[in-house]
Amino acid sequence: MHREPYASGLLNVLFEQGVDFLGVYDFQKDCYVRINQIGVKMLGYPSEQLLIDQPQFSFRKKQLTPEQRAQAITQILQQGYYEEETEIARYTGETFWGRLIVEPFADGQLALIRITNLDRLHRAEQELDHSVRRYEAVFTNATIGIIVCDQQGKIVSANQVAGQLFGYGVNQLIELPIDQLVPQSISQYHQKLRQSFIDHPQARPMGHNRDLYAQRKDGSLFPVEVSLSYFRLDNTMYAVAYIIDITLKKGVEKQVLDQKDQLERLNAELEQKVINRTHALMNTLRQLETSKEELAQSLKAERELGELKSRFVSMASHEFRTPLTAILNSTTLIEKYPDTDQQPKRQNHLHRIRMSVKHLNEILEEFLSVGKLEEGKVIANPTLVDLSQLVDEVIGDMQSLLKAGQMIATDIHCPYLIWLDPSLLRKIIVNLLSNAIKYSGEESIIRILATTDEQRIMLIIKDQGIGISIDDQQHLFEQFFRAKNAANIAGTGLGLHIVAKYVELMRGTITLQSELNKGTTVTITFPYENHPLD
Repeated sequence: MHREPYASGLLNVLFEQGVDFLGVYDFQKDCYVRINQIGVKMLGYPSEQLLIDQPQFSFRKKQLTPEQRAQAITQILQQGYYEEETEIARYTGETFWGRLIVEPFADGQLALIRITNLDRLHRAEQELDHSVRRYEAVFTNATIGIIVCDQQGKIVSANQVAGQLFGYGVNQLIELPIDQLVPQSISQYHQKLRQSFIDHPQARPMGHNRDLYAQRKDGSLFPVEVSLSYFRLDNTMYAVAYIIDITLKKGVEKQVLDQKDQLERLNAELEQKVINRTHALMNTLRQLETSKEELAQSLKAERELGELKSRFVSMASHEFRTPLTAILNSTTLIEKYPDTDQQPKRQNHLHRIRMSVKHLNEILEEFLSVGKLEEGKVIANPTLVDLSQLVDEVIGDMQSLLKAGQMIATDIHCPYLIWLDPSLLRKIIVNLLSNAIKYSGEESIIRILATTDEQRIMLIIKDQGIGISIDDQQHLFEQFFRAKNAANIAGTGLGLHIVAKYVELMRGTITLQSELNKGTTVTITFPYENHPLD
């Protein structure tokens, strides 16, 4: 194959190490003179030569006419740069969306043409849009009122049912203080309760063993049942209130109590007039049967309402169901240990609550980290870092996670301060150590090794865990991927994906070697920021 003098060793590296289609096009010869192997595979051609022989330089699905092609080349040479998103045709006839970039060089005789596959980005954007729509559908169509407010008690979101309950339009509720929806007589007391919830947030029902009332826009009051939850976003806590109007339920309860009182009075009279009031007794029995039917209907309606609420909460919680259930169960059991000598049992359940909340925070942190990475909001901020000190601090923080007999051994050879982002580096080490601890058994050793030379640092984390199959290793850095032998171990499948993105932000590389039931070795290589690799 013809090779021009520009095909230097550096160009070979750039061509063959990229992930995009790269081609050099000769405007005078009107043909490609070189295409990288990634580009050949991307377009599905059997060989580079067959691809070079194609009489086109853009590989668009819709070919340009000769006039359009000549005009496009003239425009590229004049402007010095061209970029567009278009459908690219493969050798098989299949198409994909790609970003086409053309940059002339060598005095306009040659052009570097890059094609980036955008199909995965388009699919991710579509999945995100579907997820947002599903959330909006659940929130909007819920049959109970839902109100979200910030730490200052200002309403930041409310669904349509909440507006109907309180006599406001949905937009009218936004920015209102939540205290405006409670009776004026208890507004100051409610402020103290709200602050208490902010200081010690936990999912729970409000007003245990008390009747709760809410205030409509017109000042009228109505009985309610309220359940509280919360979430954190960007280090800010938001409270969520689920509100049900129980006016009908209270009316039924009052009817039941009135009928019970009436029945008791009748029974007292019947004890004195049993002989003369047989007819009255039959009427009373008929009334009792009617009351039982009404009560059964009321209880059935309440059960159906409870089931509807449960289905909604199940759908809304999804990933958070297990830790929230643990929190609720432990909270209930704590109430059963009021005595001082039962403090160890209370501490045990409080520990379960803290671990469940920590699990929730870890899930949220992973989802938020992925979102920030995809939005480009995470950047590397390098400073001088003492690697040995940083590793020791991380190991100290993770001692509580170690299983019985597990230990972490270190061998750090890094006598210099290195120029890297300490926050990203800490998160990488924490994530990899957490995996090593989680997937390794008791009495196992986890090793952290580090070596340096003049231009790079190599960090190695080895464990003796369950290992990863060869087939699964090909997908480990993809979002939400879980290895087959880890299906029964808790996790989101985002950890290694996030680690790989952090490594990429610091211009590093990551590799993984593993064997089933023998362990896994992860190797990360970073260039010194003050000695960048050319």
